[in-house]
Amino acid sequence: MSSTLEKQTVRITKAVRDTIKGPASSDPVAKQYIPQDAELHVLPIERRDPIGDDVHTPVKGIVHRYPDRVLFKVVNVCAVYCRYCFRKEMIGPGTKSLSQDEIDGALAYIRSHKDIWEVILTGGDPLILSPRQLSAIIDNLCAIEHVQIIRIHTRVPIADPEKITDELCKTLKRDKAVYVALHINHAQEITDDVKRALAYLHKAGCVLLSQSVLLKGVNDDAGTLEDLFRQLTALRVKPYYLHHPDLAPGTSHFRGSIKKGQRIMKELLGRLSGIAQPTYMLDIPDGYGKVPLTPSYVEEIDDDKIDGGEFMVEDYQGCKHHYPPKD
Repeated sequence: MSSTLEKQTVRITKAVRDTIKGPASSDPVAKQYIPQDAELHVLPIERRDPIGDDVHTPVKGIVHRYPDRVLFKVVNVCAVYCRYCFRKEMIGPGTKSLSQDEIDGALAYIRSHKDIWEVILTGGDPLILSPRQLSAIIDNLCAIEHVQIIRIHTRVPIADPEKITDELCKTLKRDKAVYVALHINHAQEITDDVKRALAYLHKAGCVLLSQSVLLKGVNDDAGTLEDLFRQLTALRVKPYYLHHPDLAPGTSHFRGSIKKGQRIMKELLGRLSGIAQPTYMLDIPDGYGKVPLTPSYVEEIDDDKIDGGEFMVEDYQGCKHHYPPKD
């Protein structure tokens, strides 16, 4: 490893180390955390803020990209550091966490914008906070009448499942809906300890979703993703999003093509129940928001009619069928 790479921020928990079965050059878990020489290759298209958080930040800690929801970046550290992270330039040692005054300012912003229906706690990883710190934030959010949904984005139940304690679960058990979006990319990450952590979160009344990133050389084939999504669904975790990798600096070795991602999604359509299917998503660079990269199965063959022409519809096996016009 080069001396430049040795200066990269690396944090790997014992739980993660225990799931690594081979060298960093080939193991699907190791590749996610251990720096590689390819990280030194930064493309001109890559940027420090690939999804445009900064342009949608009205006050420190808040990203308000969509009218009905905000990101609340409550902490700038994580239990582990993923090599492909879209916020890799903004988190970790050397970055400054929110002060209490800044937390209060972020909460005041949420209170004053009554169209905010959902608050997404992110960072960094919110479950790095102590139960006391996290409880104080959630207490404030629950007291805001127009906030109906609290969502937490986290790697902790997967990367450090021992942190999912009774005390933490008491903090998360609320009258308002609490969703926990787990970041997981490979079935090799699902251990008995992870299963126990997920069971604790369910008992606390949390609704569990999963978010994954389509990573070249890690999970970019239908069989690997099928295994992951089947296991998650059986554990009562709804596969929610499969993200196309963002344009973070030094991450081009993780990015495949959108066309390949769409081919994989077409394969999964015929292999997996609908409840195990995530949506393949792209975060448009520079802050324009997320869009689904759903493969198209419909081709209009007669668009003369204003409201409903004829279509050719493709099934999951690739066969095409005529669908008649509305009348």
